[in-house]
Amino acid sequence: MATRQVKRPDDAPRLPVVRGNAGIQAWYRRKLEQAVTEMHQSFAYWLAAEYKATGLARDDSPAARMRAETSRLGRRWQKVFDKLADSMSKRLADRVLAHSDSALRNGLQGQGLTVKFTMTPAMNDAYRAVIGEQVGLIKSIASQHLTEVEGLVMRSVARGRDLGSLTTELKKRYGITQRRAAFIARDQNNKATSVLQAARQKDIGITEGTWRHSHGGRVPRPSHVKADGSTFELAKGMYLDGAWIMPGELPNCRCGWTPVLPGFD
Repeated sequence: MATRQVKRPDDAPRLPVVRGNAGIQAWYRRKLEQAVTEMHQSFAYWLAAEYKATGLARDDSPAARMRAETSRLGRRWQKVFDKLADSMSKRLADRVLAHSDSALRNGLQGQGLTVKFTMTPAMNDAYRAVIGEQVGLIKSIASQHLTEVEGLVMRSVARGRDLGSLTTELKKRYGITQRRAAFIARDQNNKATSVLQAARQKDIGITEGTWRHSHGGRVPRPSHVKADGSTFELAKGMYLDGAWIMPGELPNCRCGWTPVLPGFD
């Protein structure tokens, strides 16, 4: 077991916990929610126009046309999110890296230490991994939403429902997608900070951290609360609930760690 309790003298140097930046999270969430809103409004506007022009609920055979048009609009919005994924993912990685590097640098300088940060191969791997995960998640926001919307439209047409009923269902789906976008922004900001901070610390010779529970959240994980104050290897994480994990890695985990400076164990 790589988890252990470490006692240090009161005057031992301590670096601050580096957590996800609230401003970066808010920016990321705002961008994702804006794109989701525009996608929803596009479908709502198109459906209203179709019902007004043709009265789909009274049309004997609207399914083929609606399927084709829904797919066409869906492909258009998937392309929008694919493009957004490429740009937003890099911007998130850059902002998180700048924030976490700045926080770590300030902590080291507070202890009289100056370290030059460089983009080593290991650091670049972590940076690329963060970007890759964001790309997949942002694209999935559109793909999941569009699949559900197409199903709603087809079922509505088949059952001869009016525009009001379909609009209500679309609003519910819109709310679900917005909440997922907000979750992704919060969760991935924390996870990206954890990934990039661990890589940077290992690069400069810091090999251990002391788990710090956030003491936040309505339903904290008991194992994370218990881990507070325990030291673990950054290369492995801490063994909790049958798996090796890092603070901030699991969904809704706001935990962090205090870096253990070499020579003060």
